[in-house]
Amino acid sequence: MPDFPPDLLTQCWFLAGPTASGKSAAALELAERLGAEILALDSMTLYRGMDIGTAKPSAAERARVPHHMLDLLEPHVEFSLAEYVAVATEAVLQIVGRGKVPLFVGGTGLYLKGLLRGVFEGPAADWTLRQELEQFVRDSGALALHGRLAEVDPPLAARLPPADVRRVIRGLEVFVQTGQPLSSQQQQGPRPPEERPLATLWLHPPREWLSQRINTRVDEMFAAGLVAEVQSLAGRPQGLGRTARQALGYREVLEALEQGGGLGQAREQIQLRTRQFAKRQHTWFRNLEECREVPLTGTETPGELADRCLAVAKSGNR
Repeated sequence: MPDFPPDLLTQCWFLAGPTASGKSAAALELAERLGAEILALDSMTLYRGMDIGTAKPSAAERARVPHHMLDLLEPHVEFSLAEYVAVATEAVLQIVGRGKVPLFVGGTGLYLKGLLRGVFEGPAADWTLRQELEQFVRDSGALALHGRLAEVDPPLAARLPPADVRRVIRGLEVFVQTGQPLSSQQQQGPRPPEERPLATLWLHPPREWLSQRINTRVDEMFAAGLVAEVQSLAGRPQGLGRTARQALGYREVLEALEQGGGLGQAREQIQLRTRQFAKRQHTWFRNLEECREVPLTGTETPGELADRCLAVAKSGNR
């Protein structure tokens, strides 16, 4: 599949940031100021029915500003980065054709990098090998699997935590199939300035403030019915696919339901892992030279934050 076309990329805005940093509220304000429509830069809001655990935009928010790249897939379906880029290309073409500005909003660093720099597809999935590696995890644990990756691809292992089993498996899979580390093949550099987006911004909130926001959000998700949502999805005939099962919040609740663990412990695990995930998101955005930091104090209103984004973008992004 082709990379995201440069002539479309130069017409786009991007607003990234860690989970619970206030992206969605700021994006609504920013979209209204730009005359934009929002595209989800998120690997899990693609799935229908995964609403509470992904903090998917509400019906009121979608009515306020048109949203795209939401609810495209059933939760048992697998979806690659290349497929995401292809669907995003079509959505941007439609938005630009209406005379609107495409505004990507989300926190999936892999999707952001793929849109900005291109996609390394790699070899096709080897499902037999994946099943063997998944069984290895069940027998020996995620840390042991991560150790195997560290032996053949130290740079990739340094970037991935042991808990990110899906990407650890992919790293091993690529090495087995090609004989080369995945990290050495994912070397797409930044595009020249004239081919970059109008603005690529990332929200950088204070760590303690963000940690408290994450803890509160998880509590609110449980209160809103996260457990019932997971039970409903798991009870479908085809259930949850490999990707959906690994989503933060869903994975921990599923483990509690299937293995008899306590939901209180699952809540604490979700909070901890989400805080850890937020740190990794910081690393993604900080290491992409195309991204410009928008510092937060935690006291800004969404409108004030949108104005700050505009000011940072005006100061020069390309």
